[in-house]
Amino acid sequence: MDAKLVNPFVDAFTTVMPQMGFPPPQRANMGVRDQNVKGLGVSVIVGFTKQLRGNVVYNMDIETAKFIASTMMMGMPVAEFDAMAQSAISEMSNMLTANAATNLTGMGLEVDISTPSLSIGNSFQVKIADGKYLSVDMDLGGHTVEIDIAVDQS
Repeated sequence: MDAKLVNPFVDAFTTVMPQMGFPPPQRANMGVRDQNVKGLGVSVIVGFTKQLRGNVVYNMDIETAKFIASTMMMGMPVAEFDAMAQSAISEMSNMLTANAATNLTGMGLEVDISTPSLSIGNSFQVKIADGKYLSVDMDLGGHTVEIDIAVDQS
């Protein structure tokens, strides 16, 4: 995977999240992983097609997902990760990925994104790459969102 393809995702996160009322996110950790993403509680997978092929996964624990959903719903308390909270997380993922796609288009790449797929559960695994992928942890006011990026130019 080309490292220059990672920045559009990190830039999208640092641009979009403050616009939705979150504190400015900070990159906390970055590393290379192999093939499978291990679910942390709530994972949203979005695919890429056309000149960029692959997947991005927004992976977080349930408390982080509830914090994000609450903030997106203007501070409404989120006690359960119900359908409304799930919809908020899916919409956040869609907004982040659409912004990343716009950033990639600015690099001269024609891309399309799939509809987000939300999964709930701890320790499940999903294969997002045939080989290595990059994982970036973003700190969002003490909550961590792991962005798993497995994309390549076709």
